[in-house]
Amino acid sequence: MVFPSGMLEPLSHSHNRLPGAWKMLTVAACLALLGCLQAHELQGHISIILLGATGDLAKKYLWQGLFQLYLDEAGNGHSFSFHGAALTPPQQGQGLMSKALESLSCPKDMVPSHCAELKEKFLQLSQYHQLKTAEDYEALSRHIEAHVQQEGLREAGRIFYFSVPPFAYASIAGHINNSCRPGPGAWLRVVLEKPFGHDHRSAQQLASELGNFFQEEEMFRVDHYLGKQTVAQILPFRDQNRQALDGLWNRHHVERVEVIMKETVDAEGRTSFYEEYGVIRDTLQNHLTEILMLVAMELPGDISSSAAVLEHKLQAFRALRGLRRGSAVLGQYQNYSAQVRQELQKPGSFHSLTPTFAGVLVHLDNLRWEGVPFILTSGKALDERVGYVRVVFKNRAYCAQSEGQWASEWSRCLPQQIVFYLGHGELGHPAILVSRNLFRPSLPSQSWREVEERPGLRLFGRPLSDYYAFRPVQERDAYSVLLSHIFHCRKESFITTENLLASWVFWTPLLDSVAREVPRIYPGGSENGRLLDFEFIGGQLSFTQEQPEQLIPGLGASPRPSDFQVLRTQYRESPLISAWPEELISKLASDIEATAHQAVRRFGKFHLALSGGSSPIALFQQLATGHFGFPWVHTHLWLVDERCVPLSDPDSNFQGLQAHLLQHIRVPYYNIHPMPVHLHQRLCAQEDEGAQAYASEISALVANSSFDLVLLGMGIDGHTASLFPQSPTGLEGEQLVVLTESPSRPHQRMSLSLPLINRAKKVAVLVMGRMKREITMLVSRVGHQPKKWPISGVLPRSGQLAWYMDYEAFLG
Repeated sequence: MVFPSGMLEPLSHSHNRLPGAWKMLTVAACLALLGCLQAHELQGHISIILLGATGDLAKKYLWQGLFQLYLDEAGNGHSFSFHGAALTPPQQGQGLMSKALESLSCPKDMVPSHCAELKEKFLQLSQYHQLKTAEDYEALSRHIEAHVQQEGLREAGRIFYFSVPPFAYASIAGHINNSCRPGPGAWLRVVLEKPFGHDHRSAQQLASELGNFFQEEEMFRVDHYLGKQTVAQILPFRDQNRQALDGLWNRHHVERVEVIMKETVDAEGRTSFYEEYGVIRDTLQNHLTEILMLVAMELPGDISSSAAVLEHKLQAFRALRGLRRGSAVLGQYQNYSAQVRQELQKPGSFHSLTPTFAGVLVHLDNLRWEGVPFILTSGKALDERVGYVRVVFKNRAYCAQSEGQWASEWSRCLPQQIVFYLGHGELGHPAILVSRNLFRPSLPSQSWREVEERPGLRLFGRPLSDYYAFRPVQERDAYSVLLSHIFHCRKESFITTENLLASWVFWTPLLDSVAREVPRIYPGGSENGRLLDFEFIGGQLSFTQEQPEQLIPGLGASPRPSDFQVLRTQYRESPLISAWPEELISKLASDIEATAHQAVRRFGKFHLALSGGSSPIALFQQLATGHFGFPWVHTHLWLVDERCVPLSDPDSNFQGLQAHLLQHIRVPYYNIHPMPVHLHQRLCAQEDEGAQAYASEISALVANSSFDLVLLGMGIDGHTASLFPQSPTGLEGEQLVVLTESPSRPHQRMSLSLPLINRAKKVAVLVMGRMKREITMLVSRVGHQPKKWPISGVLPRSGQLAWYMDYEAFLG
């Protein structure tokens, strides 16, 4: 059934490096802190409105969570009223809500008679409202105000919980903002459920829409995994065990980190959602990424400070290395396409490309975690239901005694690991496990207790007795935990706009790159065997076992990247190499390394000039992670062009080179030659003669000013380097380095001139992406017209020119 915008449809539980971010985050955090202080200093009446009150999520978790909140807080000076709301007419809606409230339960240690008394009070405080029109919201607000006045209370605030699909958010938000905000002195909190967009663009649009009605400090985006007790304990555990972990929690000691969520169920009954989102959007972009941040972020001095926690989390997001196609392996259980055909009435020939399994290799480019692989894995129809975070430490010991003599309390030869066990699996409950040969952890005794012995139980290759193992004294549902955090305004447990968009900035390029990739078919359950096992080599993931052909019915004719070889032909009378992006980048990186070795053998050094922009990023990453024999110590790195911004600016080409290449390799600092665009606290001022200074440096260090290799790109307007059509300088003449103007911001640029580029021994032009198809076709037909098409003027006088194009740019 399709619901028009603005209508409330119950939400199923199944739907589960930005400029100015620091300033925005600080302001939002301060405002949030002020609102929270007001909430606790001025106690009074709180109205909680549950939108989508008769839906699956509300029935399973939210009403019970609200009841638990009432049990926890009713005696602390606040009074409550609970308002269920949906589109359903009042009489029918009240009946559905009453049925949902029948299943409310109290903690096991509560006396039954006291439980019954509290449950009855909660039911009296709960009532249903049909919320469909602006008038309905106005009536609700009047009702709350009348109740507060009649009871002689002071209104402290209102909480609106959006348990509805995101398409209805904007309309509901408008009604709340216009008709249902509390009066002066009272706070407003709106709670939002995922999905928060489909990619960066849609997430930005949704955030912008909500920002029209609510302040950042008023919004609480829920990721229910942050309410799971073990996940919520990650930061406190790191804080309480600082002394033991300070020397261990880094790249020198951690071998790898695994963040895993496995499910045995498939997507039956929810294929319409899954076809739109798939496993990466459903679990990795949100749940697993948020958990990753808690493990990887720098630990604030005060973890009770929401502002500090959110600031450090955003720093961790900014350190994430960009994902590429080879960063992931994808799978799909065998029966998925059939389920889609049946549930969505697709034709018999339809085969979905939606992944139901994904393994992703993530790296952080900072001093603490450089080189440490973080493995994120999630999937449906797998062999077990389990979730955990596993930090595996490097084993540097050798033990002279036989293995039988190794004692778990002290032997350094046994595996060393810390596991945050989310639940289910062999253990069956949440737990924190620390290898006994690491240290005895400190946990709050009032809420965590040691796990009893279970002979025969083995976890991660070792008996349970090899671990210090702790479990919660009392297990609590994630939504109960998060509702308590909303009430107490603990913003660190929720997703801010900055963190949300930073996450989508990180994940969207990978999602785009694998959108048409055929996932590996797997049978499901225990029959999967080793079919989904994968390994990582040189920053890339690959399955360890070949795909059995009989598992891919109907997909035999579909071309895959591995079906194509590197294509060699001619383009503008020069060699052309064309391939899929991964193979193309691999080929170009290998050619650059071969040229480097040849130059070092002949001249003792290699002068490489690199362009900026987005196209070379994958190449930089490939050179950094897959070419350990590259003669970096003998290599001089130059820039082809630079934007006139400080070198530390994210828009700087040098900053991109630093982030994706320089910080991962060992090149002498005096061999790195950034363009001098920032002199005397000015940017590209003619009187500072930065272009002349760079030209002099080239003349002094590069024989005949002839680079061994220049890497160029090609813009959709035919520009190359920062030489644009009709540019008054740089296309001819004697100048080696020039200042130019770009039609796009930042307008001022510094660039090598076309005559200098054409002195190079080799020039490689890298062209990638479907957007380059039109200019590729056009340039193939034009002659030497550098004024109109600067790229057409690239022709080394005594050197070689080679074009590297991916299939999308070359073939469309």
